[in-house]
Amino acid sequence: MSENLSAFAYLLASVCFIMALRGLSSPLTARMGNIYGIAGMVIAVVTTLAAPTVLSFTMILLGMVIGGAIGTVIALKIEMTALPQLVAAFHSLVGLAAVFVAAAAFYEPAAYGIGVAGDIAVASLVEMSIGTAIGAITFTGSIVAFAKLQGLVSGAPVVFSGQHALNAFLGLLLVGLVVWFCGEESPMLFWAIVLLSGAIGLLIIIPIGGADMPVVISMLNSYSGWAACGIGFTLANPALIITGALVGSSGAILSYIMCKGMNRSFFNVILGGFGGEDAAAGVVATGDKTVRQGSAEDAAFIMKNAGSVIIVPGYGMAVAQAQHALREMAELLKAEGIKVSYAIHPVAGRMPGHMNVLLAEANVPYDEVFELESINRDFASTDVAFVIGANDVTNPVAKTDPASPIYGMPILDVENAGTVLFVKRSLSPGYAGVDNVLFYRDNTMMFFDDAKAMSEDIVNALGTM
Repeated sequence: MSENLSAFAYLLASVCFIMALRGLSSPLTARMGNIYGIAGMVIAVVTTLAAPTVLSFTMILLGMVIGGAIGTVIALKIEMTALPQLVAAFHSLVGLAAVFVAAAAFYEPAAYGIGVAGDIAVASLVEMSIGTAIGAITFTGSIVAFAKLQGLVSGAPVVFSGQHALNAFLGLLLVGLVVWFCGEESPMLFWAIVLLSGAIGLLIIIPIGGADMPVVISMLNSYSGWAACGIGFTLANPALIITGALVGSSGAILSYIMCKGMNRSFFNVILGGFGGEDAAAGVVATGDKTVRQGSAEDAAFIMKNAGSVIIVPGYGMAVAQAQHALREMAELLKAEGIKVSYAIHPVAGRMPGHMNVLLAEANVPYDEVFELESINRDFASTDVAFVIGANDVTNPVAKTDPASPIYGMPILDVENAGTVLFVKRSLSPGYAGVDNVLFYRDNTMMFFDDAKAMSEDIVNALGTM
C-alpha cells in the first residue's frame, strides 16, 4: 500500500474513532458509536497489515487467533458486575504492550527505521522512554486496581509516613533516568526505567481507597491512551498517535468530571484518595439508633399508592443482578399510572457509566434515566425514593459533617422525598466506610435483603394487590 494511501486510510480510521467517542456520549447513539469504533479499528488493522514492512503474517494471525479466543471466552463468561475489574485488567495489558513494543524498538531499531543499535535518534529515545514509563505505570497501577476491585486485597487505602515525599523523589529520579538514558542509550538504564515506573504505578494506586475506584479506572484509561500515543511516535504510526491521544485526553476529561462529581481535586485523589472498606471501622450503627424495617408487601403498598417514584440504583443492585426485576417492578407501577424515573449519581458503582450500562441491559427506556443535576430537585416533590443498593451517594453527612471523608461530595437528595425505601443487606457502612444517617430518619424504611430477591418479592406483591 502506498504511503499516501496508508496516510489516508489512517486518517479515515481516526475520523471513525472520533465519531465513536461522539456516539458513546449518549445512550441513544451508543450503538452507532460502537459501529464507528469497530469500523475504525478494522480499517487501522487492515492498513497496518498491508504495509510492506510486515515480515510474518503467520505470527500476526497466530497472535490474533490466540488473543481473539481469549477475549471471546472472557466476554462470554464475564458478568456485568465484574466489568470494572475487567476494564482495569485490559488497561494493564495496554501498558504492558507499550513496554514490549518499546523494548523491541530499543533492541531492533533498524526494523522501526529509527537508527541502529547503539546509535538511535535522540528524539526516538525520548519518545521510547516516555512511552515505556507511562506503560509500566499503567501496567502495575492497573494490576493493583484489579486486585482491589476483585477483592484479592483490601479496598482500604494503604498509607505510610513519608509516602508523598517518596513518590516525589521517585518521580524526579525517573526524570533523571530518562535524561541519562537518552544520552547513554544503555540497556541497563532502559530496564531501570521499566522497574522504577512499575514501582511508581504501584505506589500511586495503593493509597487510593475503594470510594475513589471510578476515578482510578478513568485515570488508568487515560494513562493507557498516552502510553499508546508515545509508542505511536516511536513506530511513526499516525493512527496509534491519534487514537492514543483521543483515549488519553478523553480519559483525563472523564477523570476530571468524576472528581467534580465527588467534589474532590484530581490531584488530591492521585496523592491519597479517601475511603475504603476498612477506613472507618467502628462507625457502624450503635445500639441507640433505631430503624423502621419493612417487608416486600409494605414496599408494594406504599409505591402503588404513590403518584411518583424515583429509583436510585447502586452497586448493590449490580452485585445482585437485580436490574431486570427492577424494570419489571417499574413497569407494573407505570401500568398503575405512577410516574417512574431513575436517578444516577456520577460515581455510582465502581466504573463510570456502570449503572447506565446495567439499566440499558434491562431495556430501561433512556428517557426515564436522569443524571444527578437533572433530577436532584425532583426529590422534594416525589412521593417515594426507592434506593436499591446505593449508599455513599445518598448519605446526607456529605453535606453536614465537615469531618467526614465524603464531605463536599454532591449526593442524591433522596432524604427530601416523602418516603425513602432503602434496600440493603445490612446497616454496614458503604464502600467509603461511612455510616449512612439516612437509615435512621423518620421517613426511611429499611429492607434487609438481597436486591434481586427483594425486587422480585415486590413484583409478586404488586401482582396480588
